[in-house]
Amino acid sequence: MKFTESRIPGAWIIDVTAIHDDRGLFAMTWRPDEFIKRGMDPSLAQCNLAFSSKKGTLRGMHFQIAPHAQAKVIRCTRGALLDVIVDLRPESPTYCQWEAVELTADNRRMLYMPAGMAHGYLTLTDDAEAYYHASTPWVPAAESGVRWNDPAFAITWPSEPVVISAKDASWPDFVRAEGG
Repeated sequence: MKFTESRIPGAWIIDVTAIHDDRGLFAMTWRPDEFIKRGMDPSLAQCNLAFSSKKGTLRGMHFQIAPHAQAKVIRCTRGALLDVIVDLRPESPTYCQWEAVELTADNRRMLYMPAGMAHGYLTLTDDAEAYYHASTPWVPAAESGVRWNDPAFAITWPSEPVVISAKDASWPDFVRAEGG
């Protein structure tokens, strides 16, 4: 695995190093010791799988509030998606800034986001599937989100969503924390 630090502190782009032979390929995708060495949270409390049949499906921007905030590692296992994180940590130098990484089944790239980020993605192909690890379990009462098109973040999406849930489309305007 090759780790490249994102411009958002604590977020990492992880490229899988594949070993090819006559059988195909082999690659490691999970090494807690490598995560710890970089200050990443390797806790694994829940694994999630999401499938979207239609290109242009937007899921997000989700997060859980403390003490249930989640670190996540996201990978696209089928098709392609643009994965986006927004830094919601008021003490961070990149507070309210976002990062986008194209994750595809072919590039096998993963994105690690520390707790304190909003997360979402837009599918770039039909029949896209995302698989991700979360450091804490989903707690419905801790669920929150920010709107995908909130001017507080000015995320540059490659296209408007074709499919989006009513909940994801109606998150309220984000209000910056004092001093952030």
